[in-house]
Amino acid sequence: MSDTAEITTTGPVTRRRRTTVAGNGKQANGGKWHEAGDKPPQRAAKGKMEQVSKRTNQNNAKLDRDMETRGQQHQQFSDSTKKEKSEVEEIDEKLSCHTLQESLLSSASGYSNYRGILNWCVVMLVLSNARLFLENIIKYGILVDPIQVVSLFLKDPYSWPSACLIIVSNVFILATLYIERRLAVGTISEITGRILHMFNLTAILVFPATTVLSLTSITPVGGVLALGIYTILFLKLYSYQDTNRWNRESRLANAKRLRRSHSCPSVAQSNGSAVHSTVSYPGNLTHRDMYYFVFVPTLCYQLNFPRSPRIRKRFLLRRLFEMLFLMQLLVGLIQQWMVPTVQNSMKPFKEMDFSRIVERLLKLAVPNHLIWLIFFYWFFHSTLNFVAELLQFGDREFYRDWWNSETVTYFWANWNIPVHKWCLRHFYKPIMKKGVNKFLAQTAVFLLSAFFHEYLVSIPLKMFRLWAFMGMMAQVPLAWFVGRYLNGIYGNAAVWISLIIGQPVAVLMYVHDYYVTHYGGPT
Repeated sequence: MSDTAEITTTGPVTRRRRTTVAGNGKQANGGKWHEAGDKPPQRAAKGKMEQVSKRTNQNNAKLDRDMETRGQQHQQFSDSTKKEKSEVEEIDEKLSCHTLQESLLSSASGYSNYRGILNWCVVMLVLSNARLFLENIIKYGILVDPIQVVSLFLKDPYSWPSACLIIVSNVFILATLYIERRLAVGTISEITGRILHMFNLTAILVFPATTVLSLTSITPVGGVLALGIYTILFLKLYSYQDTNRWNRESRLANAKRLRRSHSCPSVAQSNGSAVHSTVSYPGNLTHRDMYYFVFVPTLCYQLNFPRSPRIRKRFLLRRLFEMLFLMQLLVGLIQQWMVPTVQNSMKPFKEMDFSRIVERLLKLAVPNHLIWLIFFYWFFHSTLNFVAELLQFGDREFYRDWWNSETVTYFWANWNIPVHKWCLRHFYKPIMKKGVNKFLAQTAVFLLSAFFHEYLVSIPLKMFRLWAFMGMMAQVPLAWFVGRYLNGIYGNAAVWISLIIGQPVAVLMYVHDYYVTHYGGPT
């Protein structure tokens, strides 16, 4: 006997579940599974899960289709909006074609790309100089003579007084080294060492000047070369003794504070592919260290110079080629272009014809300035880089962007970095520490520079006219005027004008006086 009960549930979906109850109170369906302790089969649950998953996938697919439809509708709306905007903009362009803007050549426009104008200036410069050079050849013929260059250095092929004078400079180099060695070990006092250094440095300037003035066999060009080397040597040895004195003072101060002495031996360290030694005072007082500093392209001494890891042979050969080529070019331009112009300028000077003098001056300005620019590249880039690469000297900052100078002081501080560093380190800053104001300190630097300019010109020419000295001192009021009243491109133009015009004036003055002094009058 069995009873059947129907349970009806209401909801979204109406289901009926039939349950059969046996007489003993146990379920007929599944009773055996419960007695055996096993789980009933999961077929019904699996089917239910599959139906739910299927319905979920269908709902997701429908949602994706709805989103895609909405995206297409939005894209169509956006496209139509853009189309309407483009049509509106097109109409606006037809109605108005002006906007608020400045002309390109106005400073307010912010425009700075003048490369085409720069190229035009270069082309015009080349064409105008080519015309002048062709005119010079037609008028004077070929004047370049390499054999004549030798006579500028030697009057007698078997007598080399300038070269002998340069060799004698080793005496002053070794004297400086031995004085420093005595000071390092305390054999002589600091006051005695300073006096000896003062006599040695004074002799470096006086001895070659006396020799050049007394010997008639030394040519002006040979004298300039010898005095130039002695001047460089003076600046180097001054820096050498100054730096070693600072190291002694530092060692003494550390000893008073019971610190470890700096006089430790050299310690090898790796620098790239090369191995250099790091030295401390007084381990630097050697012949090798001294002569390395003498030949290295700097005027400021330090115990450990920055070193490049290796010698780049291609770079070295390029600089060597530039040195040889530009040297020949400089000699050729001087012989072919400068000499005839200077010779033709003597007659207007004799007659004091000012209009002709100005015309000769302007004609001389172009070749003189071109030769000066070539000389700058030949010396400060090709030559100094060649020597630095050969000696693995790492600091290659021999010049900065002096061509962008907007003040005179910026030009003199950036066109010759070795001299600028020396003046700043050993002259300008020590003066400032003594309480001198900035303007007087700058004037003192120009005064020192004016002395050496006159020293290198008047003594080889064996006449004293002070044109170079006055030209350098004239830079002081010029620097004040340009810095106060001119700036930007106007200041840069003033610097260029002073370079282009100032040098030919000094050249004509010295050449005129040289001819008058040595040949009895202008020719």
